[in-house]
Amino acid sequence: MKNQFLNHLFKSRFKPKFLCVRAQKSANFSTTSSGGSGGGEEGGGGASWQKLDGLMRCPANYTPLTPITFLERSAKVFPHRISVVYGCLRYTWSETRQRCGKLASTLTTILRISPGHIVAALAPNVPAMYELHFAVPMAGATLCALNTRLDSSMLSTLLSHSQAKVLFVDYQLLNLASEALHLMSITGEKPPLLVLIRDSDSDEHENVEYDYEYENLLANGDDQFQPQLPTDEWDPISVSYTSGTTSRPKGVVYSHRGAYINAISTFLLHEMGPMPTYLWTVPMFHCSGWCLPWGVAAQGGTNICLRKVTPKAIFDNIVLHNVTHMGAAPTVLNMIVNSLPFDRKTLPNKVKVLTGGSPPPPQVFSKMEELGFEVGHLYGLTETYGPSTYCVWKPEWDSLPPGEKSNMKARQGVQHLGLEDVDVRDPLTMESVPADGKSMGEIMFKGNTVMSGYLKDLNATKEAFRGGWFHSGDLAVKHPDNYVEIKDRLKDIIISGGENISTVEVETVLYSHPAIFEAAVVARPDNHWGEIPCAFVKLKDGYKVTEQEIIKFCRDHLPHYMAPKCVVFEEIPKTATGKFQKFILREKAKAMGCLS
Repeated sequence: MKNQFLNHLFKSRFKPKFLCVRAQKSANFSTTSSGGSGGGEEGGGGASWQKLDGLMRCPANYTPLTPITFLERSAKVFPHRISVVYGCLRYTWSETRQRCGKLASTLTTILRISPGHIVAALAPNVPAMYELHFAVPMAGATLCALNTRLDSSMLSTLLSHSQAKVLFVDYQLLNLASEALHLMSITGEKPPLLVLIRDSDSDEHENVEYDYEYENLLANGDDQFQPQLPTDEWDPISVSYTSGTTSRPKGVVYSHRGAYINAISTFLLHEMGPMPTYLWTVPMFHCSGWCLPWGVAAQGGTNICLRKVTPKAIFDNIVLHNVTHMGAAPTVLNMIVNSLPFDRKTLPNKVKVLTGGSPPPPQVFSKMEELGFEVGHLYGLTETYGPSTYCVWKPEWDSLPPGEKSNMKARQGVQHLGLEDVDVRDPLTMESVPADGKSMGEIMFKGNTVMSGYLKDLNATKEAFRGGWFHSGDLAVKHPDNYVEIKDRLKDIIISGGENISTVEVETVLYSHPAIFEAAVVARPDNHWGEIPCAFVKLKDGYKVTEQEIIKFCRDHLPHYMAPKCVVFEEIPKTATGKFQKFILREKAKAMGCLS
């Protein structure tokens, strides 16, 4: 049945009807009681609250949701608490609010940014990148934080697609940005204004032209500037381009409402109480940093900015700043558990870590626990503002054997509070699959923390929302307790001799080999079987192992048809967020030709 379903899934050209929700601009505040005939709500018939006497919606009891208000609150409640730390640099929440306001004022007065404009940023996790998450929407504009690993060609494509008016760029990426803008000018496009973000030890870059310098621009700002809060909470706050693991990146639009709700949902599932200390290893350009630039502000926390992520930097900063929380891709967890002993330090307290992306191998969870980290597993996509489900831990699981506990933690879990629903459904019939832990379907979402749509791509938006749900493209099962567990990406599943092979299951076994540091499995064409598993492997330093030894190891731990038939030893290409770029590996495997 599984094979029939997947073959049907891949080959069908069925085009179901879609449900595409369009934003409606909010009407003016209603100041009439329910007895009046005016002020009817969208959709006709009037809202239910208007049918009760004595009620009115007005500025006293209704304002559009926006995470900008989190900064306003922390500046009042925690004015002298440290908000941002970067090397020797320190800011308080009062100073951060003032800096963001001054930057917003220069955006509107000097750079001529207005509502509807997009402001791009190309920078690592430095204070300026954090401030831009507030300053740009405070100016009424939309922030587009770009992947720092893009080449100049892709960067120019995204700048052109987004029609960004301004590009803020870190000094280390200035040459890259300059090349991208040059490519735009060659095609006759008007490039955005360039604002340089200097560092304390940065060069002057006299050989590269730019229009403004960040700190000088900020110094000319008005410290009495009042934020331009949205009149409609569905207004865009940011555009996040997908990582491009499967295709050309798409511009995913987030709203003020969605960002507000997802920020709260994320710090709740991260168990962040008041005044946490958060270490920034997740790039802020990725899903708006899982909405935690706004979430940490909501809790009056301290942001520890980290330009470059290494195991030593992680341990050093945790000890130096008494870090309580951090986020990390599975590749970062893998770096930590395989770090050299002299790079590690004894942690001053248990550090709560949220990890997302591909399911981490169970052994990584246990090793992280040994080092003093408490790892929680979340799941989501760029289209769901990052985190959308979380493996909520239940006390009755505490007594399980270590292996079973790790397997439970590796599941993607249940939806967070900001989502209306998450389900595993047949993408053709849209029927929910049985909660038996075996029947596969596609993970689907609906709720306020699903994207508004793809920028300038209505057809792709309609396709993503067909049937009234957002389609993730991930295959999963639903367990009897309603926890979901990913089995693979639709594009990654391998059909070999009529059998379906989950690359995630094969990779989990590969990671259990003592010599393997990283592993990714893709399909390779085969004359006899159609497709066979091909493993790309990076070994740990100092280890040597042959292809046949790895194949035998897999055959000893998996059904033989699931074991890789070939192993390639090389560096595995990744996105800036640590995801393996399997589309590149699939092309390599295809170029290798048929094995038999």
